[in-house]
Amino acid sequence: MKELQERILADGQVIGNNILKVDAFLNHQIDPRFILRLGEELANRFQGQGVTKILTVEASGIAVAMAVGLYLGVPVVFAKKKQALTQEGDVYAAPVFSYTRKEHLEISVARCFLDSADVVLIIDDFLAHGEALAGMISLVAQAGGKLAGAGIVIEKKFQKGGDAIRATGVRVESLAAIERMSPGEVIFE
Repeated sequence: MKELQERILADGQVIGNNILKVDAFLNHQIDPRFILRLGEELANRFQGQGVTKILTVEASGIAVAMAVGLYLGVPVVFAKKKQALTQEGDVYAAPVFSYTRKEHLEISVARCFLDSADVVLIIDDFLAHGEALAGMISLVAQAGGKLAGAGIVIEKKFQKGGDAIRATGVRVESLAAIERMSPGEVIFE
């Protein structure tokens, strides 16, 4: 998606050789109209797949997931990183490692929000090592649901998570795929 690439080049900041800071429009401050365009593009890529639910992980994926859900006309469920007191009953849970936060987490979704009748589309802002995506795929499998695929805003191809997930047969669609980056330079696929 050319518009996303241009936005990354204009407003993104590379920290070190593997962190892309896009908090000016995606995951701290949100540009609502831009997020809706991202959501529409991802929804179009999975149109006709029978999607009944969108799944993301809190918090940065929620805005884009909501936009996709709006265009597909389906509910959005987000996996929680910490179980809240209000999250009663059984949950599906999966361990993930956050490279950005350098911590192990257990993401979870209440069982009442995912089941075997669901066709789930996973949406996330980034795909790097694939930990969060693998965790969400596990949640769908635990529920017995069907996975339509994963829609990713920005994929860091050089960190190989997308390759590993695709090797399992999962359809992964990325709006911007980065081959390599360094301070002052971002090279797209």
